Amino acid sequence: MTKASSSIKSKVLKTTVQLLLTVAALFIVLRKTDINQLSSLIRHAHPGYLLGSILFFNISKVVNAVRLNRFFKAIGLNLSAWYNLKLYYLGMFYNLFLPGGIGGDGYKIYVLKKNHGLAVINIFSAVFWDRVSGIFALIFLSALLIIPSSFAALYPGEMLWIWVIIGVSYPLSLLLTWLFYRQFMPVFLITAVESLVIQGTQVISAWFILMSMSATSHQIDYLAIFLISSVATILPLTIGGAGAREVTFFYALNHLGLDVNTGVALSLIFFVVSAISSLVGILSRIRHEKSGEALPAMEE
Repeated sequence: MTKASSSIKSKVLKTTVQLLLTVAALFIVLRKTDINQLSSLIRHAHPGYLLGSILFFNISKVVNAVRLNRFFKAIGLNLSAWYNLKLYYLGMFYNLFLPGGIGGDGYKIYVLKKNHGLAVINIFSAVFWDRVSGIFALIFLSALLIIPSSFAALYPGEMLWIWVIIGVSYPLSLLLTWLFYRQFMPVFLITAVESLVIQGTQVISAWFILMSMSATSHQIDYLAIFLISSVATILPLTIGGAGAREVTFFYALNHLGLDVNTGVALSLIFFVVSAISSLVGILSRIRHEKSGEALPAMEE
């Protein structure tokens, strides 16, 4: 068996597993929800609020591209803001619509190594630490939203640990940066702020979805679960996080005794918002090709 055929089989297997897990997770959730109510919530969602959700989701992605470019500059890779943004959106497209393949992050590493000749480990470090900085912001904000949520009333004794998480998140992030990625220390503060902006604007995007469904009660609970579900989607077990987020909403809302349909609808609409936004990536690729500056094709 050649290396190429082995790689293709591995990608097919990974895609198949992701697809099966996504379908299984969605089946479990949808089997236990009121499909009629769920579809009604989605069909009657206010389009104006949905446009607001799309706007803030894309603001988060633009800031994310800016943050990633700071990490690139820290390793000596100077990309124009426009080129970096187009590459970022193309990576989003690959992550969502081509699961199991090279993936968005892998594609960016491939393109930048091919075009700029940097060592893979350096580019990987920038892409990887960009992800890690986002995870710390996600954990920090998740813990912050849990404090005023119904979880606090349900588990008052555990709130001390939530405060500990809030208190140690960024000191731990700073320590890990200093220990393992000192080249990123000069941009630590600004990228930490940008990470909070990224997650914060995604929370606003989710809030707009709640408002589109006229879900005005228990919003803190829904938004806290939204952030917790984002943590659940970090591992690429399902396609674009679909299924993993819905399962998190279903069981968390059941635990709190809140309306499951609203949470699942929020999750599904957010996935559609991310999918629509990701389509910009393939449009930027077409513009590259028309202008004679095509990005290299993804390796098979």
